[in-house]
This record gives sequence, structure tokens and C-alpha cells, in this order.
Amino acid sequence: MMRKKRRSSVDKAGGSALPSDVPKVKKSKPTGLNIKSTVQEEAVDNVFVQVLREAGVILRRGSCPNEISVDQVVFQRRLPQRLKKNPRYPNIIQEFAAGLESHIEDQDNLRNCLLPCAPPSMDGDSSSVGSYQESLIRLLLGIEMLQSSIIKTLFEKLPEFMFDGVGEDGLNVPRIIINQLKWLDRVVDSKDLADNLMQLVSVAPVEIQRDIITSLPEILEDSQHNDIAKELNSLLQQNTQLTVPILDALSSLSLSAALLTEVRGAIMATLSAVQLEDLPVVVKFILHTITASDATEVVSDLRKKLELELCVLPPVLQASQSRLKSKGATGSSCVQSATTSQDCVGLVLDAIKSAVRFHKAISEAWLKAIESLEEPENHKVIDFLVLLILHSTNTNHSRRGAERVLRVKVRGGLIREALLQKTFRGHAQVMRSYFPSILALAQSLLRSPDLCVVPFAGHMYKHAFTAFDSYCQQEVVGSLVTHVCSGVAGEVDVALELLCELVTQRPAEMALYAIFIKGILDYMDNLTPQQIRRLFYLLSSLAFGQDQHSSHIQDDIHIVIRKQLSSAMPKYKRIGIIGAVMVVGSMGSSRNKPEDCGKSQGLSKEMYRQVTSLLELVQSCSEASPEAAALYYDELANLLQTCKLDPLVQEWIGKSVLEDFQEEFVVDLGPEISGSFPFPAEVKYNLDEEESQGGIAINLLPLLAEDIRHKGEPWSQTMDKEKKRVSPLCLASFFRLLRLCEERQHQGDLEEIDALLGCPLVLTDMEVVEKAESLSRPEREFLCSLLFYTINWFREVVNAFCQQRDPEMKVKVVTRLQNISYLQTVLERCLAATPGFVPPFANFDCDSAEGVAPPTSVAPPKKGKKEATGRKRKAPANKNSSGDSSQLEEGAEAEESQPNHPEKEKEKDKEKEKPAVSLASYRPFFRELDLEVLSVLQCGLLSRSLLDSELHSRVREEVQLGPAELVFLLEDLWRKLEFSLTASSAKRAPFLKGKTDRSVGFSHLQQKSAQDIATYCIQLLPTLCTHLENCHNHFQALLSENQGVVDATGLDIKEHQLMSSAYQLLLQVLLSSFSWTGFSHHEHRPLLKKALGALATRLKEGEDELALDQLTTHSFEYLLNFRSTLPSLGTALTLTHLLIAVSARGSTSHTAYREQIGSLCRHFLCQEWVTPSGERERGIKHNDSLQTLLSIYLTHTDDVLRAIEEIAGEGVPELMNASKDGCSRTFPTLTRQTFLVFFRAVMSELEKSVRRIPPARLSDSIEVHGEKLLTWSLAVRDFHILVNLVKVFDSRPVLTACLKYGRLFLEAFLKLGMPLLDFSFKKHKEDVQSLLKTFQLSTRQLHHMCGHSKIRQDTGLTNHVPALKKSLEQFVYRVKAMLTLNHCQEAFWLGNLKNRDLKGEEILSQRSQASDEDEEGEEEASQLPQEQSEDEEQRSDSDARKNGRDEEEETTDDSD
Repeated sequence: MMRKKRRSSVDKAGGSALPSDVPKVKKSKPTGLNIKSTVQEEAVDNVFVQVLREAGVILRRGSCPNEISVDQVVFQRRLPQRLKKNPRYPNIIQEFAAGLESHIEDQDNLRNCLLPCAPPSMDGDSSSVGSYQESLIRLLLGIEMLQSSIIKTLFEKLPEFMFDGVGEDGLNVPRIIINQLKWLDRVVDSKDLADNLMQLVSVAPVEIQRDIITSLPEILEDSQHNDIAKELNSLLQQNTQLTVPILDALSSLSLSAALLTEVRGAIMATLSAVQLEDLPVVVKFILHTITASDATEVVSDLRKKLELELCVLPPVLQASQSRLKSKGATGSSCVQSATTSQDCVGLVLDAIKSAVRFHKAISEAWLKAIESLEEPENHKVIDFLVLLILHSTNTNHSRRGAERVLRVKVRGGLIREALLQKTFRGHAQVMRSYFPSILALAQSLLRSPDLCVVPFAGHMYKHAFTAFDSYCQQEVVGSLVTHVCSGVAGEVDVALELLCELVTQRPAEMALYAIFIKGILDYMDNLTPQQIRRLFYLLSSLAFGQDQHSSHIQDDIHIVIRKQLSSAMPKYKRIGIIGAVMVVGSMGSSRNKPEDCGKSQGLSKEMYRQVTSLLELVQSCSEASPEAAALYYDELANLLQTCKLDPLVQEWIGKSVLEDFQEEFVVDLGPEISGSFPFPAEVKYNLDEEESQGGIAINLLPLLAEDIRHKGEPWSQTMDKEKKRVSPLCLASFFRLLRLCEERQHQGDLEEIDALLGCPLVLTDMEVVEKAESLSRPEREFLCSLLFYTINWFREVVNAFCQQRDPEMKVKVVTRLQNISYLQTVLERCLAATPGFVPPFANFDCDSAEGVAPPTSVAPPKKGKKEATGRKRKAPANKNSSGDSSQLEEGAEAEESQPNHPEKEKEKDKEKEKPAVSLASYRPFFRELDLEVLSVLQCGLLSRSLLDSELHSRVREEVQLGPAELVFLLEDLWRKLEFSLTASSAKRAPFLKGKTDRSVGFSHLQQKSAQDIATYCIQLLPTLCTHLENCHNHFQALLSENQGVVDATGLDIKEHQLMSSAYQLLLQVLLSSFSWTGFSHHEHRPLLKKALGALATRLKEGEDELALDQLTTHSFEYLLNFRSTLPSLGTALTLTHLLIAVSARGSTSHTAYREQIGSLCRHFLCQEWVTPSGERERGIKHNDSLQTLLSIYLTHTDDVLRAIEEIAGEGVPELMNASKDGCSRTFPTLTRQTFLVFFRAVMSELEKSVRRIPPARLSDSIEVHGEKLLTWSLAVRDFHILVNLVKVFDSRPVLTACLKYGRLFLEAFLKLGMPLLDFSFKKHKEDVQSLLKTFQLSTRQLHHMCGHSKIRQDTGLTNHVPALKKSLEQFVYRVKAMLTLNHCQEAFWLGNLKNRDLKGEEILSQRSQASDEDEEGEEEASQLPQEQSEDEEQRSDSDARKNGRDEEEETTDDSD
């Protein structure tokens, strides 16, 4: 069948040429007849013609084909018979060949002999002749006695036509001659034929060479394949033009593995010089000749040689190509070459895809080749494309592997956005076919909880949208909309940000898909306020932007906003206000270019009318609720801060703000304040006392009294201004709007409103808080509300004026911070007396239901001093006494564990009896501090003693940042960094939504990107380092003054607590900064170097220009210097975490850092941590810190098992010999109270360490087995020591930890240790015996614990028993299997193991039960018991000499 198929192509070629020859024959008919008659007369005696005629073939001349009157098989049988019967045989064969040679001298005759024969004319009998006939030459080649002569004749004839090409009749004679040699039934002399063919290749032109080479597999027999492959291999290295035909031929040859490897190596060596058009064939040959054994090596080499980056036109030509395409110049050479190169790249990828699909080893080899790359520069375009191929084919589950490799590479910063951009820019046409995989990978990465890979998913989406057609763009937008509607916070934020970027960069294209984005409006119930802002920014930019590409959705947006604004539900009204203000931002944004000074590009009258009418609508809808009005002011202020509005719109917003604020909230100072209020009204906190007459004040107390008086009454929207109701709830929000209007109008100058910074407030005397218990519930709540409003006013004032450069303004800002510190202390006492009080809201973009309900329980008493007055002159003293009010809960640990000193605190006994609360749970009820407020940190730090000495002389001239204010600002900075930079587990939506919204109080911060916040924090690093050094110097001075005694007499405990909190917070701020996942991204590398440089320069000037590794080293050394002055174990743990985070930023090995961190942790564990009052640190937080520090120590130490043995074998015995309140000498942190912490941490790390021991293999050497056996012996010895400690420390938590980790250790030993014993038993018999004997003692003790747990009937303990018993039984049978494997099964015998308690005493109930069932026990003695344990003992020395191993299995006789 194959022969006929191949021959038919020749027939068609020949047949197509015959009609063109017919006219020529007709013209020369007379001449042709003469020639024919002459030849016939001359051929009477011609042997060639005569023999053929006798065999059944009649030769014809001209265009008539030769005729065959018999079947081909009959002809091939008759002809040899006629020749053999001839008397001149065998000479007649030579005469026959000579006759053929003379016959084909004529070209027409040659053509007829090469073309198929024809059956005889219709009047003859042709019933026995088939429909298809071979050519005469082909028939003769099938006769063995003639084959060699015919082949020789053909090779002699072929060179005559070698350079003729295709003749006039459309025939390529050399090609037809080569085709005659294909698929012969038998080749008489295959070697000679191969030699002749290769000689012909050496002299033939390229086209003939290609024909011959591609025909070789069909001509030669298998015996010649290896020889011809060697010649083709050498020819390949000489002539690259023949690459494709040679590889085609080699692919069809049957070659040995060694020769195939040699050929493939030669081809691989010339791969770089291969023409682009030939590259797909080369790659296909290489991949299809791979075996499983050499797949990894070959694929790795191929990957190095494939430089697809060189297959791309330069950017200049790409630009011209795109222009030519747009003009329709498709015939340009640039366009053609680009298309050709992309087609070739596509064929290369198809070859890879085909190989991956059908060879599992190749897909695994590609993954390994890409995984092995360790430098970003080594990753190439082909790597990303191959990952797409593997993901798209999913052969042998390659999709999961490709996704895993891509995720790991992106997380490690090895595959970066630059490579992705290069791939899309150069190979967009090829990547289009892999778009489903690109989309799937982007979706997967975007949903990843690992924040390091999420930005890369965003880049994939953006490049796919930019590079592909409209269908792909629609799919990208649809996928992003799906992410937004998923309800997962992290996905929603990133997807909205990506949509915003696409709208900003490609508004015209995104306008086509505005209807998709509009669909998100149906899912707004699940979006946060910040997400709603981004959504309306998206829609309003499309609908109302400068070009208004999607004006068709304007009406829909207006309808939604009006519907939300008219809703009576606060949640939907809030959405309406936010959406309306964002629409105003897009409609009213400035359309002037920076260089345009005129107003020709300003808002049109119609657009201005729409903006003002929308603002009036929002204003009228929000007047009915103070919360809605405050939100409206906040959103307008946010719009002014983030968007550049048209001057007309700015003027409309700010035209009446100042007058309204003065009328509603400001009063003139008079001699007295009239009105009836719950408390006497007084003017407090005036910083401009010289202007006390004729000045102004914030009318807070009267407004609050009026608001409470009308509480519950509906707000009127149509009252005249004399009776307009004003809520103090809007005070801070309205002032923020006023301040930003002034900044916009006066380019940052606040001179018009600077009086508000120093003006007083109408309040009451805060001494009334001391009598809070005697007040009624409404009065206490009124007082709490008043304090909240006052603090929020001061916070907003600090926000407004923190960036003013006037020294007097700076002094006032610091003083306001002191007022906040003092008032927070007062508020704590007031809240403690008013349980269940719900403060007024300060952040209005969250649901009222989402607001944090403050806890009713009270915290331990605070130790703040009582303040007599709140006047400005007393503020410096006030701030020092109130600092603990703003401390972190984490930083208050030492305070909680300190005992009281009656001799120092007698004057405060009454105050101590009052419960106090922590304001940490009330943070959502305070106004958010802007990030710019932290610039106040640049003020100097003075300790309390210096402030006392300068209080009377310089307090007015110089007010500096005190410790309390420093703690207040650092706590706010730390919380901001934790919210913005630290990777949060809250990215995934929880199953049950919590009561608190984590983003409450960070609305302004959410407007900034993590990179902006990190940049700002890095600018503060020098200041933070200065404060850190001041804290270090403070504690160093204390230690030197008191000769290293921490709890010296006369120590100011309050100051010590403040400085400790500042120290802790400074380290936490640095830790949050350097833990930012963005530092692992390549684009943030300069920012990381700047951050490390800020620390390195503190050690030595001019160090910021060093390499990253050097900067990391110097920063590590700088931070290490603070280890000697740390005031608490919690601070020490924070420093340890900080050092780990900094060391991880280096690009080299962390071995040196690892040793230093391990040494530092040991130093902290060997240090006695005491509070200023002289007591040891204790408490839950101290124990948690200690356990974490101990885990870090055991993780970073060189030899974990030695360290565990030191703790369990030295530290614990020292503790047992010490007094009741004593501690270990080696590890002072190890006390009877912290023993459980040490025990749990050491057991956990021991179990983890043995799981890291490499599994044993039979192929390992004896030395390797010996080393692993030694490691397991040490681990078992440590385990034995720890388990035996339970006899002394037998508390329930210790027993629980021992049962839990004992089972895990036993399981690890069964999985990893027992295979090692299988291999090592014969070579290391004594070591194995010793190991099992030690382990037997431990397992017996575990069995006793199980019995003890049952006696106690403690479910917390008995829950661990079944699993542990199961592991103990498995261990017994596993030991028996090990002995059987080593032919020592006779050394194994069973016995009964009695149930005992922890002290080793037999459990009586079990013994009595056993005696009652003694008669039945004889029958069961020969059977395996139901419940077995593992007591292995030695039998005798004689048994051991027989290579026996005695294993006694003692079984329990209890039935549970």
C-alpha cells in the first residue's frame, strides 16, 4: 500500500506533463513515423527489445508509454526465465543491460522507461493486466540478476540531468530516477548502493542532495542505517543547508542508542548556527530522540541553546512594522520577516508541545531545568513559554507542576515583570494560542495567600489586555470583575486596582467593556468603603472622564446614586454619599494641562451645573443625620486631598465652609459662659493666654449638652439658622474639610485658621473625674463623650498643623500631643467607672454595627499619677504621668507582672483600687492620625528628669517631645505599618465574620500604596535610629549608675515603663518595616538598599553606597549592639525577630547570621529578666515570648541534639536541686513556672529535628549508616531524658505534652529510624542493641503514662492514649520484622507488661482483674494479646554471640 501511495505522486507528475507534449508529437508526425519504422527494422535482432517483447512488454517511442500485456509479477518471472534459457546466458545479461543503455540514450525513451507502463490497446485482451503499472525501470530493478546493472546504468545517466531542473514536460528526471530506487523488495548490494548514493550527494546540487537524503530511509536496508547515519552526521557538520533533510532522514533511520547520542550531540553543538527556518525541525529531532535516562541533560542543554530573544525584531523595526500594518503595507519585507520569525517560533513551541505531550520524561526534565536556575539573569523567554506549554497540555499532571514552579520562581524574585514584558512584547502572536493558560495562571496567582506573587498576576493581566485581541480583553475584564465579586478582600483590592490602572492607561479600549464593570454595582453589599471608592472612581472615570468614552452608563450611575442617597438605611446612604463624591471628582476634575494658564479648557456650564446640583443633592440628603453629614465632610475633604478639582468647583465647595464653621462651632471668649450644663463650663487648654480677652474658643460642652438634650428627636432640615441644630459629631470632620479648603486656596498656608491651633475649648474641670463614682450614669456618659470629642478635636488639629514650619506652631503641636496624652489617662479612669459605654463615632465610613463594641471587663490597675489640673502650664508634667495610657497591650506585660510598693505608693492607694481600662479596644472611636503627623518624631527626646529641671525656666521657650508622646506616636506608626506592610492572614475571608473591621481607623492610610508608606517610613529611619540610641543610652546609664542592678532603689518605675515601651515599639516599627514582602521584589531593591543604608551609616559614615550584602552585614552589626540594654524578654524577642528579618534581606548564605542569632538567643536564655520592682518576669506573654525565643535558639543552633541535651541534662537537674523559687544556674530563665515552656518547646524541636534526618538507603555506605545511627542514638538519649523528667514534673500540662510529642517522636522513629536499623543491624549490632535498649526504657515510661491517664480518667490525657498505644504496638511488630529480616527471629519472644502508674507501682484494679481471669489466661497465653507494648530486653550473652537480638514484648492484660 505504501509503495502505491508514493508511486501515485510520480504518476500524477508524469501524467500532468503528457497533454502538453501531444501537440508537439502531432506536428512532427511524418518524421516520427519514419523513425519508428526504422527502429523497428533495426530492433529485430536486438536482444533487449526481443526479450522484453517475449516477457510481455512492448517498447514505444515518443509520447506513447511502453505497453505491458501481462501482469507485473508474471513479467518479472518470465524475463529471468527467458534470459536463463538463452544459449548466451550469462553473457546475455550484459547484452541486455547494454541494450537498455543504448535504448535510453534518447530522452524520450528514458522518460518512457521511467514513467508507468500502460496496458495494451483496447482491441487487445487486457483482462489479466492490473489498473496500475510500474515503470519499466522499476520492474527491471525488481529482478535480482539485473538490479546491479540497472542501478549502475541509472547512476551513470543521472548526472546528465543533474543541473537541468524541471524540464519542459514538467518532469524532474533526477527525482524520478531516485524514486525508482525506493521501497524495492530486496536490494542485492545495499552497501554499494549506499556508497553510490553518498558519492552522488557529494557532487550534486542542493536540490538533488535534499531529494537523495530524504529518500535514503526508503532506499536502504536496515543493515546500512548506522553507516549512512555516520556519513550524514559528518555531512551535517559541513553543510548546514542540508540540516532539515538530514534530520528528516535520521528520524526515519533505525539507529543504535550510542550513535543516536553522538548524532544528537553533534546537532546540539551546531544549534546556535542553525537558520531560524530550520530550527523547528532541529528541536523536534532532538526532543524525539530523547530517552528517559538522558532527558534532563539534553533538555537542559537545549534550553541553554534556544535564544528566542534573538528571534524578535528590534523595537524600531517593530514600530515601523506596526505602522506598515496599520497602513495596509502587507508586502513589506519587515512585516514578512516578522511574521516568518513568529511562525518559526510557533513551530518550535509546537515541537516542544508535541514532545511534552507524548514523553513524560521530557515534561519532568523541562520542569527540573527551569527549577535548577538560581539567578534571575539566567531565566529566558523560553522558560516562561515552556511553563505555558506544560500548563496547557496537562500531560502527566504537568499543569500542577508548571503552576508550582512559576509560583516558586515569582516568590523568589527569579521570574520578574521584565521577563514577562519581554515575552509579551516579542511573542504576543505565539502566546495568543496559550491565552487560556495565561488567564488561568493569573487567576491562580491572584487568589494566592502569598502576597509576593499577587503583583505578578496583575502584570500578567495587564500585558494580556495590552497584547491580545478584543476577545482576550473581554475575558481579562470578565476575570477581574469575577475577582471583585468574589468577596475575598485581597482579591477585590488587587482586581479593582488593576481595573483602575487599565482605565487610566487605556480608557478607549476599556470603554468597550464598561457594561461588565457596571455589573459590580449589584455586589456592593460585600465591598468595603475603600473598595466602593475605587469602584465609583472606575465607573465615573469611564462615564464622566475627559473623553467620556462610556457616556452610555452615565444615567445608570446617576440612578444608582440617587437611589442610595434616598435610602433610609445608613449603609446604603453611606454608599450613595461615597459614590456621589467620587462622581463629582471625575466630573469636576481640572481639565487644564499644566502648561495652560487660561481657562479655555475649564468646565462647561452644563457640567458645572451637574456638579453643583449633585453636591447640593448630597448635602440635602445628609443633613438629616449627623453621621451622614460628617461622612459627607470627610469624603469632600478626601476628594480635595487626592484630586485636583476645577477652580470653579473648589470655589463652590469652600465658599461658605469658613463662615459656617465659625458660626456653628466657635464662640468669642467672654468673662463667663452662660447656660445650664451638667458640669460647670470652663475654658481649658488655651495656648494663647496673652489673648485670653477677645479670643475665641471651641464651643464643645454647650453643643454636647444641647445635643444630648434633644437626643432622639428627628433632625429638622428646614430650620432657620438661628435655630439650626449642630452636632459635635461633625466638629472634627468639618474642621478637616475647612483645613483642606484653606490649603488648596492658599497653597498650604493655614494662616487664616492658625488661631484654631492654640484656641481653648469650652469644657469642664477634669478633677470631676476623681469623683466619677458619685456621679449618675448620664453624667458619667456625658463626661466620657466630652473627653472623646476633645481628644478627637486635638487629633484633627495635630493633623492640620503638623507640617507647619513656624517654630511657635511646632511648639503648639507638641503641646497638643501632651494634652492628648493627659486626656487619654483621664478618659481611661472615666471609662473604668462607666462600663458598657458606647462612645460617639469618629470614623463614619464604616457600618455602625461594625463599630467595635468596647469590652465591659476592666484591665489591671494602671499606675498613673493624679493630675490636679489640665492647664497648659502643667502639660509637661501631665504628659509624663500619662504615657502608659497609650502603650501597646504587648508592651504592658512588665507592668502587669510588677508587685506594688506600698512605701512608694501610699498616696495612690485609693487610685489603685479603681479599675482602669485600656484604650486599645477603643481605637475605632478616635480620629485617624495622618501619616504626616509622624514627622513630629523628629523632635528631640528628653527624659523626665531633664524636663523637671527645666520646667519653670524654659517650658515656654522650648517644649520637646517627651517619652509619653514618643510612645503615643510610635504606637500609631506601628499600627499603621502592621496594617499596610505586614502580610496579613486576613486576606482570606473568614468563615464567620468577626465583630471588628480591621480597616476601621485607616481610611486615609488606605489611599496610599504600600510602597508610598514604606518610602515614608524609610525617610524616618534616621530619626527612629536616634530615638533607639537614646533608649539604649538611657538604660546603659541606668545600669552603670546602679552597677548593673536593674531593680535598684530610687528607680523611677513610671519612667522605666515609658522608656521600655518606647524601646519595644521602636524595634517593632523596624521589624514591621523590614518584614515588608515588597522588599523581595526586584523593583523595590533600591528602596531596600536605602533602608539598610540608613542603619549601616549609623555604624560608619559613608556606608550607604555599598553592595546589598555588605549593607545587610553592617545593619546586622548595628542592631546587634543593642542586645546589652534590653529591658525585657519581649523586647529581646523583638530584636531577635528584627535581626532575622534583616539577615533574610541579604542575597548570600545566612550561615554566619544563623550562628550569631543562635548565640544571641542563648545569651537571652541565660540572662535573668527582672522587673524594676525586683521580681522575675512572669505571665502568659512572658511564657509565650520565652517559648518562641527557645524555638528560635534550637532552630538556629548548630547541633540541636546537643543543645537539647544541655537543657534537659544540665539545666533541669540544676533546677531540681534549687530552692522552690530558684532557677537553673545555666539557664536562669528556666524556673519551675517556666519548666512547661521549656519542656514543650524542647519536645517539639526534638521531634522536628529527627524528621529532618535524611532517610536511610541500602545503597548508602557503612560510614553514612554509622553517622545516621549515631544521630538517632543521640536523639533517643535526649528523648529518654525528657520522658523521665515526667516522674518529677508530673503536672497535667507536662503529661499532655509528653503524650503528644512522644507519639510523634515514635512515629518518626518508625518511619525513618527503623529502616536504618534494618540496614545497620549486621554491621553495627552493638550500637543498634544499645539504641533499642535506651528506647525501651522510654517506651515503658510512656506506657506507664497511659495507665496513669486511665486511672485519673482525665479526658484531656486519655484522648492521646489510643493513638500512642497503637504506635507502641506498631513498634513491637516493627522490631520483630527487623530481626526477621536479619535472620534473628528466634531472639524475639513475648511477655506480659503490667500496667503501672508514674511511680512504677502496679495498678491494683488491673492486678485483681488479672487474678480473677487467671484460669482463662492459659488459653490466651499462646495467642497474640489484644493490647501490646514494647519492652525489649536482653536475654543472655550466649544468644548475643549467635547474632541474636533479644526483644521481649510485654503485653497488657487490661481490656480498657
